[in-house]
Amino acid sequence: MRALPLNQRGIPASRIALGCMGLGGGWDREPVTASNMKQGHEALDAALSVGINFFDHADIYTRGKAEKVFGQLLQERPGLREDIILQSKCGIKLMEPGDLSNRFDLSKEHILASVDGTLARLGTEYIDILLLHRPDPLMDPEEVAEALHQLKAAGKVRHFGVSNMSAAQIKLLQAYCDEPFIVNQLHMSLSKISWVDAVLSVNREEWKDITFPEGTMEYCRAENIQLQAWGPLAQGLFSGRPLEGQPESVVHTAARVRALADEKGTTAEAIVLAWLMTHPAAIMPVIGTVNPLRIVACAGAEQLELSRKEWYELYVSSRGEKLP
Repeated sequence: MRALPLNQRGIPASRIALGCMGLGGGWDREPVTASNMKQGHEALDAALSVGINFFDHADIYTRGKAEKVFGQLLQERPGLREDIILQSKCGIKLMEPGDLSNRFDLSKEHILASVDGTLARLGTEYIDILLLHRPDPLMDPEEVAEALHQLKAAGKVRHFGVSNMSAAQIKLLQAYCDEPFIVNQLHMSLSKISWVDAVLSVNREEWKDITFPEGTMEYCRAENIQLQAWGPLAQGLFSGRPLEGQPESVVHTAARVRALADEKGTTAEAIVLAWLMTHPAAIMPVIGTVNPLRIVACAGAEQLELSRKEWYELYVSSRGEKLP
């Protein structure tokens, strides 16, 4: 497998990241419990046992409790902070009583306040990587640039990236920001395949409704931007989740995943992740499970590289129709 763009930049990230959205219990305002902490320790132990050193957060995850749990874990494990890489995100405001919806906010004021909150909850002086979580239609790139410059100058953030953004949106930000954007985290998995479909859809009328922005994968690869996949396990759709009522394409793909896992002496989770990791873009899966057994089951993906035939079989099976 090709080296991660993060590794090429001198950042010693593991090939797989652990997404920490599941820490802290529910998305409510209940306090962190002993059970939440036990879950956090078990997930962290499992991740470290298989060489994962990259942990992905966001200020909104379980309304800040995910970061708070992780901060307590770090406090109870002196010295661990310098051995791991912490990534967090900002830019979403969760709905409060009286609000009609969540909303996005990449104003300078919100970015700076969000990072201060994250640092306090994690109990650390710096974040290795800060991602802008979602595109904000009201974003002023000059204002974003001021915020990022201030954070870098203060030593609060070492590197910057984005999440859920197109090539054009990254280019706009980069035109104003001195610091390079080195990550783009996107929804990619064996069930979310529009990032592959977009490559094949050029000048084809029947695929005109594909929403994944054309050229985003190519731009990130050309600029050595780390592509991270959120939701890479497809919520267990191909690795053990009950399939009653699912489309035939899902049932068929899950069966093919199981068969490949048996052939290669590995787990279904490893096959699902290997499908992403075989891609020459060196995609970094951000696994969202905090179940220790599933975390360990994912580790085998690093030793796998699917053949071109196997890769296409899974892709075509998932999309449910033959390629032109």
